[in-house]
Amino acid sequence: MKKYIKYIKGNWIATILAPLFIIVDTLGMIVQPYFTSKIIDIGITNGDTDYIVRTGILMVVLAIISIAGGFLAMFFSSKAAYGFGANLRKDMVSKIQEFSFSNINKFSTSSLITRLTNDVEVLTNLFQMILRMTVRSPFMLVGGVVSMLILSPKLSLIFLALLPILAILVIIIIKKAFPLFKMVQEKIDKVNTVIRENLVGARVIKSFVREEFENKRFEKANTDLMETFIKSFRIILFLMPAIMFIMNLAIVAVLWIGGSGMIDVGAISASITYMVMSLMSLIMLSMVFMNFSRAKASSDRVLEVLEEKPDITNHVLKENSPKIEKGKVEYHIKSFEFADSKGEPILENIDFKVEPGQVVAIIGSTGTGKSTLVNLMPRFYDVTNGYVKIDDIDVRDYNLEILRDGIGMVLQENRLFAGTIEENIRWGKRDASLEEIKHACKIAQIDTYIEGLPEQYASKVEQRGANFSGGQKQRLAIARALIKKPKILILDDSVSALDATTEINLRRALKEKLKDTTIFLIVQKISSCKDSDKVIVVDDGTIVGIGTHEELMKNNKVYQEISNSQKEVMAEE
Repeated sequence: MKKYIKYIKGNWIATILAPLFIIVDTLGMIVQPYFTSKIIDIGITNGDTDYIVRTGILMVVLAIISIAGGFLAMFFSSKAAYGFGANLRKDMVSKIQEFSFSNINKFSTSSLITRLTNDVEVLTNLFQMILRMTVRSPFMLVGGVVSMLILSPKLSLIFLALLPILAILVIIIIKKAFPLFKMVQEKIDKVNTVIRENLVGARVIKSFVREEFENKRFEKANTDLMETFIKSFRIILFLMPAIMFIMNLAIVAVLWIGGSGMIDVGAISASITYMVMSLMSLIMLSMVFMNFSRAKASSDRVLEVLEEKPDITNHVLKENSPKIEKGKVEYHIKSFEFADSKGEPILENIDFKVEPGQVVAIIGSTGTGKSTLVNLMPRFYDVTNGYVKIDDIDVRDYNLEILRDGIGMVLQENRLFAGTIEENIRWGKRDASLEEIKHACKIAQIDTYIEGLPEQYASKVEQRGANFSGGQKQRLAIARALIKKPKILILDDSVSALDATTEINLRRALKEKLKDTTIFLIVQKISSCKDSDKVIVVDDGTIVGIGTHEELMKNNKVYQEISNSQKEVMAEE
């Protein structure tokens, strides 16, 4: 719990006041049975109406104070708990933003969503329960036992004899329930995974008529979650009837002993009330322990995120960092491997230099490491053996923000965000003017389409850009990268959805308008390499050829094979 104390920041007053008002509320509850017993044994027995009225008024005043205390306790505990949850969730999101691609690969998207929502909610509810029940329950238990001892030491012995039995029962149930709570969170992950895949891949599911299969897959995940929930709560539900059985036995024992006439009627009535109160406090305590058990599973999952150490460290301050001025790039990598690749290198023997303003095409078959190669430039991954330099400076000696701000990158998956076209493009430059946006869109060959829309640059973009075609999303993503006016531009297979004419116009515009920008194009087609200053051929994680299109066509076997295979496909078509 010590690890979570810092998340109370901003809510310390509410955290302190909530238990104080709980004590006020509980004290009011504890004294009521005592005064009730006095009314019975003194007021009613002796026919003393004045005593009954005076005591009754006092009880009403105490009840009002108790109700006010309960209301304020609820208010401050909720404020503190949900403030705690907000701080915790904010810190988790900030930590995830620091993750490298390797860190993100350790957690699935659905698992991170569950941790940020369900797991944090479990911890928030536990914190609220701690502020209320962990104060109320012990205070009520001790107050009830002490009050019973004052009224009738003989009757209090009955309850004290039952405490060890109840304690053993609670411990057994908690030990059996804890493993199931962990399974519940894992099953929630699975349900979230299936739901996310169904929603994101809705078009694919419909096009392959796989609705029935996906419904069955969701039904299985949902049923597994339901059965695990039922199994875990079946154990917990056993606790309530067990305690109620013990409580009823205790009440029978009190009535049996009190029936001898040795104890006043008011004392018997109050003792039964205190016994019920004390047993109910034990039920509340057991529920707190149960929630502790469930929260332990959620806490472990939350701490996995918070304690994950980012692979990429940003050790250079912005004011001490150089900036990318020219766009010269140099690679010297003996080997590179992912953290979970079990010693198998993804890239080997990578050596090349690119001068400022050159257009470089990188080509190779699928899965040969082309995207990984360019991802080392903005430090999405760090080189494990060797270096990548920009302007003769190791990329690790740049401040991360300055490094990535100097590189415009369009990834394979073109992710647009809900908002407007203008807002999406301004991701590249927050203070970009409308003229700058139009200029970037013109280079990206998307300006004519946008200006034909009724609202033009203020047109809405749905979530994930669902209202745009693949080619339109690619060109919008390119415009978003161009608005930065980067010294290095990386297009990672970002023109695959464009028709031949649009692709040619785009490459021509990039070369004409971005003469001082070093451009890396990851491509699949030989035709996309022809007007590049340099072509790098990658095969099985290593470079097997560097040169112009003409040079490689003469002396590089792999490049020739790619060209011949594409010619055969075109001939068949």
